[in-house]
Amino acid sequence: MRRESSTVVVLAGEVGEGLLDGFGRSPNVSVARAPAAGGGQPEEPAVRPGWEAGALAMREAARRRSTYVIVPDDPLAEVAAAWRAMWDVAGGPGGAAGFEERAAEALAAWRDKRFELPDYYLIVAGAQPGGTGPDLYLGPLRAARPRRVAVAGMAGRPGQVASLLDTLRSLEHGPWWPPLDELIDAARRFYAGGLAETQPAPA
Repeated sequence: MRRESSTVVVLAGEVGEGLLDGFGRSPNVSVARAPAAGGGQPEEPAVRPGWEAGALAMREAARRRSTYVIVPDDPLAEVAAAWRAMWDVAGGPGGAAGFEERAAEALAAWRDKRFELPDYYLIVAGAQPGGTGPDLYLGPLRAARPRRVAVAGMAGRPGQVASLLDTLRSLEHGPWWPPLDELIDAARRFYAGGLAETQPAPA
């Protein structure tokens, strides 16, 4: 469990640079990003594993002392993308294998203590009709810990930064995340067409 003084919030969904700039100008809020791949270090590969940018951003977030630290890079981003792809029938039968591969990579890094989950996930929904579609954050993760996943409205709306700041201030306390392996297992058993509130969640 994290014990830093700041509240670390991963911002997921349709997140643009303008939105991040707006957060950066807000009092008591900072934005933590991963350094660019390579970073001028010859020993560092130019292409990172899918979890690593988020892990580096979370490490940077731990150094901040602002009340809220916004992190637009998520260690589970590729796991979330693979989980969504798994439900796309047009993608063929390889979707489940892709999810398992990404999940195994993230789990190995998590077990090696390369990253922890943030205090909260704040989801910026897209403006497409028909909702977000299968979503790891709004599905399995929200089912596991409803108070640690919040929806922050639609992308591109006027006054979006102010609305997101209001959402930050209204985040509720709740139990910490279950171990990541339990969350991944819950995602395997989660039916993407069902409501998060009606499906079993890790204890």
